[in-house]
Amino acid sequence: MRVLFVHQNVPGQYLHIAQHLAANPANEVLFLGEMNQVELPNVRRVSYMFDRAKRTDIHSAAHDYEHALHRADKVAAMARNLKALGFCPDIIIGHHGWGELLHISDIWPGVPILGYFEFYYRTVGADVNFDPEFPMQPNFEPRVRAMNAINLAALALEQHGQTPTQFQLATYPAWTHQQIKLLPEGVHLDICRPDPQARRHVLEVGGMHIAPSDKLVTYVARNLEPYRGFHTIMRALPRILSERPDVKVVLVGGDDVSYGAPLAGETWRAHFVRLLAGQYDASRVCMPGQVPYATHLQLLQRSDAHVYLTYPFVASWSLREAMACGCAIVGTDIDTVREFVTDHRTGRLVPALDTQATAEAVLELLEDKAQAKRLSHAARRHAEQTLDMQRHIRAFDARIAELLG
Repeated sequence: MRVLFVHQNVPGQYLHIAQHLAANPANEVLFLGEMNQVELPNVRRVSYMFDRAKRTDIHSAAHDYEHALHRADKVAAMARNLKALGFCPDIIIGHHGWGELLHISDIWPGVPILGYFEFYYRTVGADVNFDPEFPMQPNFEPRVRAMNAINLAALALEQHGQTPTQFQLATYPAWTHQQIKLLPEGVHLDICRPDPQARRHVLEVGGMHIAPSDKLVTYVARNLEPYRGFHTIMRALPRILSERPDVKVVLVGGDDVSYGAPLAGETWRAHFVRLLAGQYDASRVCMPGQVPYATHLQLLQRSDAHVYLTYPFVASWSLREAMACGCAIVGTDIDTVREFVTDHRTGRLVPALDTQATAEAVLELLEDKAQAKRLSHAARRHAEQTLDMQRHIRAFDARIAELLG
């Protein structure tokens, strides 16, 4: 079987399935995307260069779609080269978010496309205007609606779609659900697993020493920003740290902006550190930036209370990994998180944006060891039942087989 993956940030969501397919010598696997340093065993790379400069002579709401069409042109040009060299895929698997797949069926008509539909943008009822502290800018609604131009153009291909959660599927209009099927994502349970020895050793992260006697509160996001509740956990720190002198806190995440708007001239981390200066013991708070994956897992395995906060948006991989590692989780009580965490059964859920409730739930888990242990074990059991990577790969294999007939 010849498989062509397409994703601007190779490998994106396809690391595990690409590795799985490439491990079969009967398969030929290519990955087409923007140039980066990622290399996968037995996977050939085809790269393109992309100019992110924005034109000033088009409507501000049209920039995303214009970029998408330019990316589609780049991918189509590379596809024509591959075709000229004799390559014809049996199936094309890729992410629709950046428009890369929009022209590819013109190169290989009749080849099935399995496209990832990540999120359908809405002006109400999801992430936009969810947080009253950061209201939408005036006249922003047209841009939000225009962000669905790529979604709609992808749906117009009349191909095959997938999305990993019920929440994400529910953001799409009902008429799209015949085309978009649920295909849950998993984690490697043998890698993301509890470590009974984790609390018996000193853990060093970002210059902080976490001793066996310390209580560790963890928080992980790609970047420290309001979309992932960074402002909420920061405002919860004064109470957590004042009531528990044995607590140390590690907040993992970079200083870029993945979602929402950046601050002018200042990172979100610097902003809230400055805003809360003197209100908590900063010596017991570590913000190491983005950390190696092995360190990420060590933190989850050592955590006494793991905080996962978010707007109504796509759930982070770290939530799945935290459950698999057996963390006692405090999460936001919204559909995004409720799909994974059930309050008082597999974790604790707190009202969105509620600083005091977040602090109280963390303190309760630190105080009530029996509850924390019960929730930790239940989170791991839930991961074993629903998040097994092998189950995900089998489902993906079955979907490919179904599309190839």
